[in-house]
Amino acid sequence: MSKIVERLVPDELWELFQRVVPKAPSRPQGGGRRRHGDREVLAAIVFVATSGCTWQQVPAASFGPPGASAHWRFTEWTKARVWARLHHLVLDELGSRGELEWSRCAIDSVNMWAMEKGI
Repeated sequence: MSKIVERLVPDELWELFQRVVPKAPSRPQGGGRRRHGDREVLAAIVFVATSGCTWQQVPAASFGPPGASAHWRFTEWTKARVWARLHHLVLDELGSRGELEWSRCAIDSVNMWAMEKGI
């Protein structure tokens, strides 16, 4: 595994992610291309999200999967609600450690009303 993958997806994040990512579909027919590893794909997705590059600009030599494969898996995981479940897991983990300032995370009814009205 490359250093950039380890930096973008540290072990702690990877452990949480493994709890929410769906199992890879089986391919009983055999053949086809090898499925890229979830950690490498997640690193490529994080790279796109944090660098502002396009999917086509993902350096496959650094991550393994090309940008098109990472985008396909991003779409697959989005449909499976992986990101929402991961978000909740991260918040739960930080909260259980006392590392989350809940007062800065709360939205009260006044702020919610203003957001709904576009104020």
